[in-house]
Amino acid sequence: MNKNEAAEILKLLDKMYPNPRTDLLFNNSFELLIAVMLSAQTTDKQVNRVTEKLFKKYPTPWDFINLTPEELEKDIKKCGLFRNKSRNIVTTANIIVQEYNGKVPDRLEQLLKLPGVGRKTASVVLANAFGIPAFPVDTHVYRVSYRLGLAGGKNPLVTEKELKEIIPESLWNKAHHWLIAHGRTFCSARRPQCQECPLLDYCKNGKKNIL
Repeated sequence: MNKNEAAEILKLLDKMYPNPRTDLLFNNSFELLIAVMLSAQTTDKQVNRVTEKLFKKYPTPWDFINLTPEELEKDIKKCGLFRNKSRNIVTTANIIVQEYNGKVPDRLEQLLKLPGVGRKTASVVLANAFGIPAFPVDTHVYRVSYRLGLAGGKNPLVTEKELKEIIPESLWNKAHHWLIAHGRTFCSARRPQCQECPLLDYCKNGKKNIL
């Protein structure tokens, strides 16, 4: 797909999802970081249920460093993978307090050094907490961009690189949310609603599905 075709798709996505944002609820960069770490293999709604109580109980990184992983497990158990998550969160909180004076770093390479923080998590924090252009590739972004032909879909890292090349940097943060919203609304993994999809004219994969 060329940049002109991609631009037409982005225009339609902008009309369809005019106020793109993360569904995770947070008040600051630390809360967002923890929420994204908790979101692995669970829904944003479930994370929000857990963090609503969690951040009232432990509002700052300094509160988390006084916890043992076993203590934190009790508060995040409903998010799944809670043992690994609790260890990573407590260790990450300690690093943020000791090395960054309690402030979440705003550089990709620094975020990637935190336990349990991969490229997608780091990119979500950069884009949503700091407004820094990034292109997090989750399962929705990966699937929708591949089906539309915006990216080749070999792996998330290649997909991110291809999306950044075809989409203007000024739209990276919005486009990430547009693709997620579209994946949830029309382009689901198992039963995409190709017949009703406003992007059908641009989607070879969708056209094949309705033949």
